[in-house]
Amino acid sequence: MAKKIVTFGELMLRFSKEEKRRLSQGRLFCGNYGGSEANVAVSLAMQGEDVEYVTRLPATQMGRAGAMKLRELGVGTHHILYGGDRVGVYYFEEAASVRNASVTYDRANSAYYYLEPGMIDWRQALAGADVLHVSGITAAITQPAADATFEAISIAQEMGLTVSIDLNYRKNLWRYDGAQPRETLKRMMAQADVMFGDVIEYEFITGHRKIPFEAVTPDYQMPLDDYREWYEEIRELCPHCRKIMIGMRNQISSSHHTLTALLWADGQMYNARIVDIPNVVDPMGVGDAFDGGFLHALRLFPDDNQRILDYSLAAASLKNTIAGDFNLSTEEEIMEAMADNYQILDIKKYD
Repeated sequence: MAKKIVTFGELMLRFSKEEKRRLSQGRLFCGNYGGSEANVAVSLAMQGEDVEYVTRLPATQMGRAGAMKLRELGVGTHHILYGGDRVGVYYFEEAASVRNASVTYDRANSAYYYLEPGMIDWRQALAGADVLHVSGITAAITQPAADATFEAISIAQEMGLTVSIDLNYRKNLWRYDGAQPRETLKRMMAQADVMFGDVIEYEFITGHRKIPFEAVTPDYQMPLDDYREWYEEIRELCPHCRKIMIGMRNQISSSHHTLTALLWADGQMYNARIVDIPNVVDPMGVGDAFDGGFLHALRLFPDDNQRILDYSLAAASLKNTIAGDFNLSTEEEIMEAMADNYQILDIKKYD
């Protein structure tokens, strides 16, 4: 029987206006729960994994409703810590035509904001698990939250778990006194066994100018030798990391994106095809869907790095077609997308 996967982070409430309206327009907000590590947990649960989500929520109707939503989707909530007064919020203004999307955070003084080391019994929370997944966001809110993140990582390592880290650098989050995002993320990288990031995050951390990804069609030629060079710099920061992923997205328009990824594993670089997504429904949580797909694919195809990468990219691609933060795609649907060379993303004609 496969062991469980534990994810740790802040559960958020997301508010947006309908039909791509600006936040200042209309009277009604649409709300749903999300947050990077919760998104990964839901993705894993949808694919059949035994997954537990750890966070701190207020013992209020909104906090308990968030935990209930996770349980509804198959995520374990036994180790959620209750306390504090409010759930963190973010406001998402969807992109439209030439107008870019925007995110406004309101997460100060949330229940998670006051999380400190020693509050969570990590040995109990990680019992029976073989993977801990956290991200840069887990450590970005306050210094005590960052300390709690490294506490979790340290105990997971002592217990022999695989430590999975998504860099998830969000510059607008690192606002506490003494915040050092680059140094903190480098410290996380040094402890990662499996790592995810995109070109912008690796650029920020390494100082290496990002390699442009300008695909407008799937036949775009990737400068693979340039990426191999960059990888050598990245690898120095995470010497015992077994698998390193770098994701790339080109936003051709607000609703037309191309997506691909590279994987370094076992001394080789693997590249996936470029996926053309002409009708993006919701781009939020795409990276988290990749993480969830990847961690599941490690179990599906333990000795096939190319299939691990292809499966993960299919999961991320499908997330673009699903409203909200959560990827609600099943293993069967992701496998179908792989088999169909991602044509499932386009309208099919049936006789």
